[in-house]
Amino acid sequence: MKSKEFKRVDLIFDCDGCQPIDVVKKALKMSRDQVIKSVIDSGLRGRGGAGFPTGVKWKFAKEEESDVKYVICNADEGEPGTFKDREILDIVPNKVLSGMAICAYAIGSKEGIIYLRGEYNFLLKPLNQTIDIFNNSLSKIGLDFAIKIISGSGAYICGEETALFESMEGKRGEPRNKPPYPTKAGYNGKPTVINNVETLVYTSMIINIGTKEFVKLGTSDSRGSKVFSVSGDTPKAGIHELELGLNVADFVAEFGDGDTKAVQVGGASGFCVPRKHFKETIIGFEGIPTGGSMMVFNSTRSMYNVLNDYLEFFEEESCGQCTPCRVGTQQLMKGINAVKTGEKSSDYLDQLLRLTETMKIASKCGLGQSVANSFSSIVTNFREEMIY
Repeated sequence: MKSKEFKRVDLIFDCDGCQPIDVVKKALKMSRDQVIKSVIDSGLRGRGGAGFPTGVKWKFAKEEESDVKYVICNADEGEPGTFKDREILDIVPNKVLSGMAICAYAIGSKEGIIYLRGEYNFLLKPLNQTIDIFNNSLSKIGLDFAIKIISGSGAYICGEETALFESMEGKRGEPRNKPPYPTKAGYNGKPTVINNVETLVYTSMIINIGTKEFVKLGTSDSRGSKVFSVSGDTPKAGIHELELGLNVADFVAEFGDGDTKAVQVGGASGFCVPRKHFKETIIGFEGIPTGGSMMVFNSTRSMYNVLNDYLEFFEEESCGQCTPCRVGTQQLMKGINAVKTGEKSSDYLDQLLRLTETMKIASKCGLGQSVANSFSSIVTNFREEMIY
């Protein structure tokens, strides 16, 4: 599988050229179906990590018959190692708002809500000021749509869309059963489009620059670019927008410190890529998709300690609703500790790997299902570091 050449991009944070409200005006000159078709044709997939086709989600919501529909921006950025959405909301909030407005026009919604991570409440004052101005601008151009903010409570599980709805409705943040899916019955039981912060910005960019320009970036499976939160053993920690489809080797050549032994792609719920697989591993939907977190580890790091930290996080953040996740995360942490201290033989790691496969199938939501990603990739590739 051929990867893309390393390429920096400047779509998200480019503040020159067309103003966000002008992009909304441009969308209003198109039919609702034309807007949705543009997003579908762009190949844009959700930038929160799951990668569902954005335009298809909008199409489903538009086709639902309801007097009330919602557009929700998921700004509950709780994945360890991810801090891109915070920067987007701080530097270019109007691009997020314009993406929400374009979506509202396309599906027929009058109300938009930004669900803001509780730790990001320092953004509330400037964001509310920006929203007030933007809402006033929308009324002037004839779009009956208004945006407001609901602040979260800091729970990782509320990044899951249905748990987020429960939280917004004043309930305990726990995932719902699916179906029904949000486009049919989301917030308050009404058709809802929920998109990640970054995804909404790209929808605005697609309307602004056109589908043909957007699809020039990335690959046939991973269209466009992506904002990465780079952290760890790197001389270039921070926010970087790169074209999708590059391999981990090229990423490490740019951001590594010369002694990189592993890259955790996608945060604690993502995959750990060892040095021997850097060149063959594509960062994209045809390889390893990512919500944006890229943690770089050099040879001084204990991968046992890294995994233990991840499991502590998952155990703490499990909502406790389903047994596979609630009990599974506890048993995994106890298990690797038992192997490390010699209480259990190294063969016990194989039993733990089988447990993660069960969790992947039986857990109710993405939290429990994704524990297997980091656990299996770290244990498989760094087994010697798990043993006392």
